[in-house]
Amino acid sequence: MTLGDLLRERFDIENQDVWENERTPTPVRCFGVRLHPMGLSYREVEAVLGWLGVERCHQAVWNWKETLADAQSDPPTAAPSRVAVDEKQIEVDGNEKWLYAAIDTESKLLLEVDVFSRRGTDPAAAFLHRLTEKHDVADTEFLVDAGCYLTVLARRELSGQLNYSERNHIEKWFQTVAMRIDRFHSFWRGSQSSARRWLRRFRHYYN
Repeated sequence: MTLGDLLRERFDIENQDVWENERTPTPVRCFGVRLHPMGLSYREVEAVLGWLGVERCHQAVWNWKETLADAQSDPPTAAPSRVAVDEKQIEVDGNEKWLYAAIDTESKLLLEVDVFSRRGTDPAAAFLHRLTEKHDVADTEFLVDAGCYLTVLARRELSGQLNYSERNHIEKWFQTVAMRIDRFHSFWRGSQSSARRWLRRFRHYYN
C-alpha cells in the first residue's frame, strides 16, 4: 500500500478541488500541511516525507500550504460568552510592533488577530471594532488586563472586566506564536502587512 493510499483511508480530505492537477496525491499534501502547524519547519516536513518514501522539496510543501491557506475563509461567525483580549510586542523587520489577539475562552477559537505600530486606546478600539464586525459579541464578557480596553468597551457599550487569572489560553497562544516566529530568526523579516497575512493564515491552522 502506498503512503497516499494509507493516508486516504485515515484522513477526511477537504478542499479536493483546490489541489487539482497536482502530481502529489492529495492525502499526502494534507499530511504534509498538517505537520507544519504542529511545529515542524518546511525542511523538517520534507525530511519526514522523505523517510516515508515521498521525495518532495520544502518549497513544494510551502506551495501546498499557501494554496490551501488562500482557499480558506475567516473563522465562522461566533457568539462567545467570554473572550480574552491581549497584545504582545513583536519585532517586524527591526521595528517594534504590537500583535493583538482575541480568543474565545470556551471554544478556544482564535477570533481575531492583527498587528499595529503601537499600543494604546486607539489600536485597541480599531481591533475591537474589527472583532465586533465579524462576531456577535453583544452578550460577550471581555477579559482584559489594561484600563484602555475598559475605556473602549464602555464607549461601545460592551461588557468587560480586568482579569488576570482566566486568560491562560491567550497567553499560551502568544507562546505558540513566539515559538514559531523564533524559527524565523527571532523576529519577522518583512513588512507589517506580510506579518499580518502570515498571522491570519496561522490563525486558520491554529483553529
